[in-house]
Amino acid sequence: MRILEPALKSWLDQFNEALNALKVSGFSPTPETARQGLANLTLTLTPDSPEVAKIIDDEVISQFEVSFSGMSVQGAPSIPIRIYHPSPDTALPVLLYLHGGGHTAGSVTVYDPICRKLAIHTQHIVVSLDYRLAPEYPYPAGLTDCYQVARGIWPLLEKHKVSAVKSLSVAGDSGGGALAASLSQRACNDENLNIDKQILIYPSLDYTMNQPSLIENGTGYLLQTETIAWYFNNYFQHHENREQVSPLWQEIDAGHFPKTLLFTAEFCPLRDEGKAFVDKLEQAGVNIEHHHFDNMIHAFLNMETLTAKACQHVYQQAASFLNDGIT
Repeated sequence: MRILEPALKSWLDQFNEALNALKVSGFSPTPETARQGLANLTLTLTPDSPEVAKIIDDEVISQFEVSFSGMSVQGAPSIPIRIYHPSPDTALPVLLYLHGGGHTAGSVTVYDPICRKLAIHTQHIVVSLDYRLAPEYPYPAGLTDCYQVARGIWPLLEKHKVSAVKSLSVAGDSGGGALAASLSQRACNDENLNIDKQILIYPSLDYTMNQPSLIENGTGYLLQTETIAWYFNNYFQHHENREQVSPLWQEIDAGHFPKTLLFTAEFCPLRDEGKAFVDKLEQAGVNIEHHHFDNMIHAFLNMETLTAKACQHVYQQAASFLNDGIT
């Protein structure tokens, strides 16, 4: 029997009532309302922003053209980034964080409290970036920006005299999880980019939208299946083969693919593609660790007031996973 966390159920009842009223009034989503909605959700339900010893705001300048699925794209002229260093006097490994938001919403500012907590819990230098968003910048613009920043991590840190251990991991939630997995797959064939580990939090991995949980959890649990379809239509504007660009359906180079930690949530419409990816990595022989939350919904990391225990578990497991093997 599936049981939703009581605090979430109470909140969802109110949310769904308000959402239904909006639909009756003729409301249609726009990129602006999606962005404001995620920002308000996070600000309201994840208000705690702990102090981090050193925070640096800067930009990464695109250095080269990138080709994804046969499309050559130049990165944004400059890509805003934020560096979180929890212990500036110590050389620490690096975690590149790619925020969620369905490729349409989210930002460095929205995810600031989450990145602060990741830096503190994991004792990693966390680098967050404002990759370009759809529909203004469709696929593969955002992925190209993530790739540019990943390739430029070490010169960026050297520029700011940040002492770092040359070990790069990548993490992302939801749409950011798709970007992280795509980046890891790209790195397998790039001698200039080495990713040691990756963390995927309720990731979007199958753009074909053919997984059963999209039906089972597609209505009433915050992230709606119809919203996912809208996000993907914003993102893919050039008749891309959505199976071909989905991390779930791409070949896995087990010899180079990073060790992976993946979180899924029972009431998340993306649940089954996450589980399918776990199975795919296990069959390929990749080191994969999977944690499933029986009573959680999508985006619970942005709702810590209601989901404190689950959030704490994510941060603790991320710390254990990233620091395993580090001496």
